Amino acid sequence: MSLPSVSVITPSFNAAAYLEDAIFSVRRQGGVAAEHIVIDAASTDGTLAMLQRHPHLRWISGPDRGQSDAINKGFLMATGELVGWLNADDYYLPGGLEAIARAAETHPEADVVHGDCVFVDPCGRVVRSKVEHDFDFNVLLYFGCYIPSTATFFRRRLIERGLLLDCDYRVAMDFEFFARLARLGCRFHYVPQFIAAFRWHEDNVSLRNAERRAHERRLVQRAAGCERPEWDMEVRRYWARGRRLAKKIVSGNIAREWQVRRKIGFDTRWMNAAEALLWQNLPSW
Repeated sequence: MSLPSVSVITPSFNAAAYLEDAIFSVRRQGGVAAEHIVIDAASTDGTLAMLQRHPHLRWISGPDRGQSDAINKGFLMATGELVGWLNADDYYLPGGLEAIARAAETHPEADVVHGDCVFVDPCGRVVRSKVEHDFDFNVLLYFGCYIPSTATFFRRRLIERGLLLDCDYRVAMDFEFFARLARLGCRFHYVPQFIAAFRWHEDNVSLRNAERRAHERRLVQRAAGCERPEWDMEVRRYWARGRRLAKKIVSGNIAREWQVRRKIGFDTRWMNAAEALLWQNLPSW
């Protein structure tokens, strides 16, 4: 079976401390043709010298309007049938891209294909897992952006329709994009497999901009016509949390989540040849 090709977009700005992990995690994927495009915002920390060491990359460097603008530039450069973005401090797990491509091949009706991720510390050690469930628009709106952007891919046909990130959103751009695609009738398909690792550290955009994240979340909810009195929204948040938990229990994904929690502290940086051997003994991933 010929699998859909994949384009990975990585926006970066002074991320040399982590970027090479992202680069290696894409390059060492197997079973699928993948191109990696890095959109750099004129970094001054050695990023450009690093990029020059990897001739297989497609990359540009220059000022931009922020992360959403950088991702959009990459989307428009992409040639793969599936397009996703990988932040410079994150990385893919073994077989992640092949799992996404196989799901897309099996489900041609799906416009968006998303999987699971693990949260890791700056050194790549497991902090906790993020196991999800089939797409649920109400859970998305009232619980929050439960879909990890780092484990999500979009058909290039969406990009060709002009569906890009809204550059007015600086923190919740993924939440806004998912909600807008759902409102337009795009179909989501969930892959119950760990696709990527999300680095959790003090420089994360969402952690540094909690107030703006809350504001942008309210804007997304308002655009979807679900803004209500605060007491009503609180009730709906609890309802969505319960609905999410029930979905994870019924699907069996809650068990997968606990399996990963037993591996707290495990080094997930499989791109290192020695670590790759350890991953062969972790079938639950």
